Amino acid sequence: MGGGQVPASAAEHTWEVQRLRIAPVGALSGRVRVAGAKNSALKLMAAAVMARGTTVLHNVPRISDVDCMADLLRSMGLGVTWVGNSTLQIVRPETIVPEAPYELVERMRASIVVLGPLLAVEGRARVALPGGDDFGPRPIDMHLRALEDLGGTFVSAHGYVEGTTPGLVGTRILLEFPSVGATENAMMAGVLAKGTTTIENAAREPEIADIAAFLNAMGARILGAGTSTVTIEGVSELHPAEHTVIPDRIEAATWLAAVGVAGGDIEIEGARADHMDMVLVKLAEMGVEVTATEGQLPGLVVHAPERLRAVDSVATLPYPGVATDYKPLLVAMLATADGVSIVTENLFAGRFRYIDELVRMGADIRTEGHHAVVRGRDRLSGAPVRAPDIRAGAALVVAALRADGETVVAGADHIARGYDDFVGKLVALGADVSVVD
Repeated sequence: MGGGQVPASAAEHTWEVQRLRIAPVGALSGRVRVAGAKNSALKLMAAAVMARGTTVLHNVPRISDVDCMADLLRSMGLGVTWVGNSTLQIVRPETIVPEAPYELVERMRASIVVLGPLLAVEGRARVALPGGDDFGPRPIDMHLRALEDLGGTFVSAHGYVEGTTPGLVGTRILLEFPSVGATENAMMAGVLAKGTTTIENAAREPEIADIAAFLNAMGARILGAGTSTVTIEGVSELHPAEHTVIPDRIEAATWLAAVGVAGGDIEIEGARADHMDMVLVKLAEMGVEVTATEGQLPGLVVHAPERLRAVDSVATLPYPGVATDYKPLLVAMLATADGVSIVTENLFAGRFRYIDELVRMGADIRTEGHHAVVRGRDRLSGAPVRAPDIRAGAALVVAALRADGETVVAGADHIARGYDDFVGKLVALGADVSVVD
């Protein structure tokens, strides 16, 4: 293809590599730039289904989950190509196949977010029940109830959810929990529903506001995204738009955790402090100094002491609380902090499964139900470990920066699902990280 365009296919990348080797080298220094937010980019790609023509998304991370979503859109009949390094061009033809097959959905739980857009624009959808990270069940009941409130009818059989509607109608949707995915599905479907839709107890994450901004650029009328009440005035159709993805706050937290464990001074370009308020409060309690910078590309300047302090407690909560995606990184930091900390998981069952891997590295961590007691040790011990999911994999690499000897992290393909050039960015900060052939 001309004009620098290449297919957005997973085959282009090297994320299939399974193992990373890490050796400690002391304090980190340098500069790293945060990519676009994975949890926003995937949903923006799904929203492109709703407008016939060419959508352009900038600052899209080159990660395997984006490749997976591109394959999913392509299976429906859309064209998806990279233009340069971080811009995606998505072409939605007049007719598509409103189905998300199992062999693609099983690779990525976020695929379920195509359900609302397909139902709204096509009046029907057939979507496989989702797969994704292995840290406990995350049922889609809230997604279906919200879409049923709008006028959808669903049946589930043979591993698929099939939805139909004679036409969506605006209504009041009350979510029993501020689920990000349910908010996204309801918001996208509500855009093309007749009349007014109000989503109460909506998720408030920055990614929700980013999707709303994109939909509004496409002709939607959404107010209140990023607050607990979202109001949508339905429109008859959407048009393609051009949009820039917000920076990835979880990636930014990963580099904060890395320098927190190893010590040193770094600059994180593109990170937005206003998206990370609560986790920055916890890092300050640990002794990490973070200063927000302004200018054309805002960011964070970070200084971490030789060893962090423990904190009394860390608990995951819906935004603006500490996100569950931050927790493995915080546990890795506390594993080598001075003192005892208690970490509580309030959102997802089974998300302490990486603890055993940290214990293999010499961490002193005990879990009971939703709680983990972390007794910090000055240093860990390098060992072979396995990444169970994206953030836990990154956390194991972070912990290895303060472990005597080499650590080899298997399952590194999980990490590449959520991080653009993970190894290259760590090396740029002075870390000794390499791919094991």
